[in-house]
Amino acid sequence: MAYQVILLLIAALVGAAFVGESGSEPKDTDEVAVIETGKGRIVVEFYPDKAPKHVENFKALVKEGFYNGTRFHRCIAGFMVQGGDPNTKDLSKSSMWGTGGKVNDDGTRHSVKAEFNDTKHVRGILSMARSQDPNSASSQFFLMVATSPHLDGQYSAFGKVVVGLDVLDEIVKTGDRNNNGKVEPGDAIELKSAKLTTWAEAKKG
Repeated sequence: MAYQVILLLIAALVGAAFVGESGSEPKDTDEVAVIETGKGRIVVEFYPDKAPKHVENFKALVKEGFYNGTRFHRCIAGFMVQGGDPNTKDLSKSSMWGTGGKVNDDGTRHSVKAEFNDTKHVRGILSMARSQDPNSASSQFFLMVATSPHLDGQYSAFGKVVVGLDVLDEIVKTGDRNNNGKVEPGDAIELKSAKLTTWAEAKKG
């Protein structure tokens, strides 16, 4: 009986490692993104019902390997970590970090129209960065380290972390809070790779 209780407790703890971060576990067949960073693994689920074009855009960038080798260039404690700028692949271009995005074949900047929705920017939410133009989202994204209601309805939230909140807590330490979260080249955490898989496969580690 004691052995049974121990097994049940272990199962509950393993389940909590996944479910506890998002509030509910994705379906096994749901497509998720597995992001490997210099501080560990992050898995995000998507909200295609809230921001279908942003989900489609992010998945397309993952499939082409766009994010591989980029770095988290803006990290603000108690707020968020930001990445997805192709300029961050080059340490010598640190003065340009935060300005880059996906460029189309014709040389124009790729962008996605705003899909503001009722998703709250709570801890773990994946949302798209943009300029003053609401329709300027391209490739840069941010992950919430803490709840920030002032972003609600102003940015296109399209997913949430289901594994790896502890990784975000490590990445966010690299930013200079006194300089708008700027991360020095030598401190920037690399996004080594990103891939799409099912939640069933992602759970295997």
